Amino acid sequence: MEPIEEFLLKHELLPLAWEASVEAARFLRDERPRDLVIESKSTPVDAVTEMDRGAELRLVQSLLGARSTDGFLGEEGGERLGTSGVRWVVDPLDGTVNYLYRLPMWSVSVAAEVHEESVLGIVIVPEFDEAYVGIKGAGAWLIRHALTDPSWVEQLHVRECVEVSAAMVATGFGYSAQRRQEQAAVVLSLSGQVRDFRRMGCATVDFCWLARGRLDAYYERGLNRWDVAAGSLIAAEAGAIITGLWGDSPHEETMVAAVPGIAAPMRALLQRVHG
Repeated sequence: MEPIEEFLLKHELLPLAWEASVEAARFLRDERPRDLVIESKSTPVDAVTEMDRGAELRLVQSLLGARSTDGFLGEEGGERLGTSGVRWVVDPLDGTVNYLYRLPMWSVSVAAEVHEESVLGIVIVPEFDEAYVGIKGAGAWLIRHALTDPSWVEQLHVRECVEVSAAMVATGFGYSAQRRQEQAAVVLSLSGQVRDFRRMGCATVDFCWLARGRLDAYYERGLNRWDVAAGSLIAAEAGAIITGLWGDSPHEETMVAAVPGIAAPMRALLQRVHG
């Protein structure tokens, strides 16, 4: 463990990213109105709220207010080109449906990319008052009491698992009914070959719980860059292997993440299921 004051000096972008992430997380936790205004995006059940947009606006103002030449890619606000070589990739409210139902699995996700590679990732889970940070080449950490008293940080490492049959696996489902049916069929095919499944409804939490040792593997089809940018770095820096189903990039149609002992067989199993 180390004090957070020293920890925030580990990367030049970390103090700004941390301050912006905390501001957005507190906004979502503390200023939620009694009656949310809900709109739909890709399907009638793919929700976006005034809180998603409000959190992203705060992130834009904080990050680009301090670094006006950086690029920005956000789930709600599209893409803004920059000239500095740094691009911020944010999901202001990952797990919007959980947020609507007051389920605690939702987060704020902020990543900094250089040459389209994440070099810094922060995921704050406000309802658990904890945060996760990954720094390229330097490790991954858990910060307890992130929004109340973030005094100390502790480094994270994935757990050991060497048999797919003993693996706790997370996955997620898309918003269209047809895609959910297809994804459920994959779960059914795998159900007799792994320990069990968990479905949190928040991709960034899945990545962070893999990093923390609460999961052995996580796969999902149809993730966007803002779903992956911070969380996959955190998991990778904790020791997880992150790839696509067929290639090396986690930005493929299907992403696969697992602890080293089962990474190859888990991926091969998913390849067989997908044919």
